[in-house]
Amino acid sequence: MKLVIFAGPPTCGKTTVIRQVIRRMLKKEYKPSFVKIDVLYADEDETINKEFGIPTKKIYSGELCPDHCNVVVLDEIVDWARNQGSDYLFVETAGLCLRCSPYIENSLGVVVLESTSGMNLPRKIGPMLTLADIAVITKIDLISQAEREVFRYRVIEAAKEIRIVESNALYGIGIDPIVKQIEKSNEIEEPMFLRGNPPVGTCTICAGKKEIGAKNHFGVLRTMEQELFYVGE
Repeated sequence: MKLVIFAGPPTCGKTTVIRQVIRRMLKKEYKPSFVKIDVLYADEDETINKEFGIPTKKIYSGELCPDHCNVVVLDEIVDWARNQGSDYLFVETAGLCLRCSPYIENSLGVVVLESTSGMNLPRKIGPMLTLADIAVITKIDLISQAEREVFRYRVIEAAKEIRIVESNALYGIGIDPIVKQIEKSNEIEEPMFLRGNPPVGTCTICAGKKEIGAKNHFGVLRTMEQELFYVGE
């Protein structure tokens, strides 16, 4: 079985891209399954199951970052997909933490970026973009050719080796190159490892402490004038 993780900011078109990919995979007689990881609400699993009849599942991360949730449950997700007899497992993360990277070593990582989000978006994404294999730029019909060139340049500026696919996913434009890369990807290797290091974020705020001001907390902190420092044992 092969694993493909789709990441990207909210509303960028991840699910639309995945639906088009699934449609083409089924025409090739593959057996895909789909998992959505979100925070509070998701119905993509239901709509995809209804449309394509493939195994689907959703997982709510709740108080966890969705990418954190992805790390701690992915082994169970892989087992579930194997039990479904799947050839391909597509995992869509909610993409709320731009500092995280949900991708796994020796599997395919796809980041979906909405071209209408501004020319500086690729500079704001971090490892979600720089550690991906493919950057799918969506909604290209809504911006000018000059803006498309600038956006593409900014993606390459952030991730020089990445494969760029420009897509109007609503109409299925630009999906075939993604499918070809998915077919060429590696099978899952276990044990699985994250492709990048998670961000430093363990602190009293993560544990639920609500007081404002660095003086009230310990762990990894900073002030307006001082870069990251650590307080505590």
